[in-house]
Amino acid sequence: MDEGVRVTTVLGEPEAEVFCQLLRANDIECAYRPTPEQDSPFEGFGPGGMLEILVHPSDLEAARALLEPGEDAPAT
Repeated sequence: MDEGVRVTTVLGEPEAEVFCQLLRANDIECAYRPTPEQDSPFEGFGPGGMLEILVHPSDLEAARALLEPGEDAPAT
């Protein structure tokens, strides 16, 4: 992905894969990479550390709607 914006961050590659599968299933192209922040409280934890999920700027709102629970979403 040439130009991407961060939707969210996740702890490790397995979680990043699940999020990207959801986005791709909804026709949103995505990628993930290590976060540039070096002072994360989760640095060094989990397989691969903190990763940021990236999408095209034009898909940002749709991606947020899929990944971030809204007020109507059931609590887990």
